[in-house]
Amino acid sequence: MSTVVITGTQWGDEGKGKIVDFLAEQADTVVRFQGGSNAGHTVAVNGEEYKLRLLPSGILYKGTHCVIGNGVVVDPQCLIEEMDAMISKNIDVSNIKISNRAHVVMPYHKIIDGLGDEGRGKNKIGTTKRGIGPCYIDRDDRIGIRICDLIDEEEFAKKLKEILPSKNLILEKIYNHAPLNYDEILKEYNSYAERLKPLVCDTIALINEEIDEGRKILFEGAQATMLDIDYGTYPYVTASHPISGGVTVGAGVAPKKINKVVGVVKAYCTRVGEGPFPTEQLNEIGDKIRNDGHEFGTVTGRPRRTGWLDACVVRYAGLLSGIDYMAVTRLDILDDFEEIKMCVNYKYNGKILNEIPASLKILANVEPIYETFEGWKTDISKIKNYDELPINAKKYLQRMAEVTNIKLGIISVGPNRDQTIVVAKDIY
Repeated sequence: MSTVVITGTQWGDEGKGKIVDFLAEQADTVVRFQGGSNAGHTVAVNGEEYKLRLLPSGILYKGTHCVIGNGVVVDPQCLIEEMDAMISKNIDVSNIKISNRAHVVMPYHKIIDGLGDEGRGKNKIGTTKRGIGPCYIDRDDRIGIRICDLIDEEEFAKKLKEILPSKNLILEKIYNHAPLNYDEILKEYNSYAERLKPLVCDTIALINEEIDEGRKILFEGAQATMLDIDYGTYPYVTASHPISGGVTVGAGVAPKKINKVVGVVKAYCTRVGEGPFPTEQLNEIGDKIRNDGHEFGTVTGRPRRTGWLDACVVRYAGLLSGIDYMAVTRLDILDDFEEIKMCVNYKYNGKILNEIPASLKILANVEPIYETFEGWKTDISKIKNYDELPINAKKYLQRMAEVTNIKLGIISVGPNRDQTIVVAKDIY
């Protein structure tokens, strides 16, 4: 068997979509194991961009099975729109499989998500208002609606009738919002069910059967380590587990069946939303990174916060996910910099920290300890192998590997598939 997990090592937007797309060429199946439509991947193929939210990045390869696992919260409207967009570009969507255990994002989830976050005022999390958190809350409160319920017309009608009155009470009494109409939701979601029903199956059985048959499986996470509900900068996090351990609960695969973990590392740092960001550059450097890297959200269009690479965060991600190789993305965005900095440690109250502080009060006040590197001032976007990279680029990459204790596996020097340098030959 050959199973590989792709996980983000920072605050998301590291370019996981491109790395998954690149590795998916060798995969039989690509599995999305957590998150929802709040996460966006942009994949560039032959100069054309594909923006994906719920669909696994393997959708761009004909014949590759694309599985939406039980740990994903599925917005059926968004999924169908995404499928139709693929069909309009002559991309086959018949190999999509949706877990019957995945939970369904409902209209009230989206409304409560947006109004709830706005109600926090200056303490808002910065949610995308896609209903992800409230859907996971209902799952954990054991009042959620699953895909298996959605495709059973009688069961869905029953569950919606049970839960909608309490949701309308919340909307009216807490948020001063008009109640939602039962019949309208029922009709809308029954139409989604009709479209999606042929794609629904027990994906746990499917994935494990394929693993036992020796097929190559790629597990794709959304968001990233520092947005993990337990291990990230809580409460400015997502509502699921993007780390490699999320595969076991989000796809139904035992830990011993995972062979390799690849951590995607953007060559600098970005984040969206609120929360501490030790290496953030609120200056012309940050502006240059944002503009040169076109750092605006795939889903929201929001400008991302930008800063130097935080190797402390990547090292932490390596520990949590057991990362074997790093896939460094967007190295080419640093081509024009005279000098480049990397945070290799934090200092707090005069002491070097050997950990990522759980306390946001502490994390917001750490002093980043930087090492400075000479830039390479060379266009690297057409380089095909590691040896041809400028010496200063290699120094930067080698130091990244040393500080994080993670080996180099892949280096991306541009958005397209052919702008990818493979260092490690044994990822599969």
